Amino acid sequence: MVALFLFVIATVIGLVLFDQYVHENVYRAQSRIYVEDEGLVERTYINTSIFSVLGFNRDEIRTFSAFRDHFRNYAEVSSAMRKTGMELVRLMVGIDFSASNEWQGRRTFKGECLHALKGSSVYNPYQKVIYILGHALQPLLQGYPIAAFGFSDMKARDRDVFPLKESGAPCVDFVDLLECYTFAARRVQLSGPTCFDPIIRRAMKMVEKSKTFHVLLIITDGQLRQDDKRSRQALIDASHVPLSIITIGVGDGPWLVMEDWDDHLSERCFDNFQFVSFHHVIRSARNPEAALALHALMEIPDQYQTMIDLGYISS
Repeated sequence: MVALFLFVIATVIGLVLFDQYVHENVYRAQSRIYVEDEGLVERTYINTSIFSVLGFNRDEIRTFSAFRDHFRNYAEVSSAMRKTGMELVRLMVGIDFSASNEWQGRRTFKGECLHALKGSSVYNPYQKVIYILGHALQPLLQGYPIAAFGFSDMKARDRDVFPLKESGAPCVDFVDLLECYTFAARRVQLSGPTCFDPIIRRAMKMVEKSKTFHVLLIITDGQLRQDDKRSRQALIDASHVPLSIITIGVGDGPWLVMEDWDDHLSERCFDNFQFVSFHHVIRSARNPEAALALHALMEIPDQYQTMIDLGYISS
C-alpha cells in the first residue's frame, strides 16, 4: 500500500514537472505579430498540456496567469474600462535619462541621441510618446495633475528619482508635461544604469498615501538585465497595491527581459506590467496614435477588474 501511494505521488510530481517544461518552452516560442492596419499584437498560445488531457485548466492549477491582448481597437479598450467602473486615472510618469540613450537610436533614430531636441517641434521618441498618449489619456485624468519624474541621470543614478518640474510640483496636463520634459532634457546629464526600482517605489508610495488606483507610465530605452533583482522585486511588490505599470520602450532594444517580465513573472499577485515597443507599433500602423494608445492601455481593464477582485479597489 505504501509502495502504491509513493508511486502515485511520484507520478503526479513527474506530470507537474513535465507540464512545466512544456509550458516554459511554449512561452519562449510565443510570437508577437504587428498587424499593419490596427497595430494589433497577436500572440500565439498553445494551450495543450497534460492537465488539459486530464480535464483541468492551467488557471486552476497556477495562481498567476498573464492577461491576453484581446482588444482590436482603442474604442473597445475605452468601453471595457467604463464597464469596470473606472471613472478616472491618476497618472505618474517616469523618464529614463540613462547614458545608453546616446547610442540606442542607431537604427530607429538615425544615430542621434534619443533625447535630442530640435527647436520647439515634437522631435525625439520621448516627446512623441508623451504627445501621442496625451491625446488618449488626458480625458481620463479629469483635471488631475500628472506626477512626473526622471531617473537614471547623473544625480539620481539607480537610487533615486527627480521631479521633471524644478519646483517639485506635478505637471498640470500633458502639454505642461511635454514642456517640462523638454526643459529637463536640455539640462540633465545622462548617466545610469537603468533601474526601475526607484520609480516603481515612488509610485507605490503615492498609491499607498492616496489609497487610489494609479497608472505608472515609464518611457525608457533601457535594456534591463535578467539579474536586475531590484527592478524585478519592485515589480513583484507593486502587485500588492492598485498600480498598473505601462512601459514604452524607445530605441533599438532588444527588449528580451521586459518582454519576459510582461507575461512570465509568476511571483506577482496579478499581471501588473505591460510592455510596448514604440517603434514596432508605429512602424507600419496606419494610425500610429490609435495603435500606441491601444497597446499601452490594452491590459488596463483586466488589471483594474482584478484589483477589484483582490480587494485593492472598492467596486
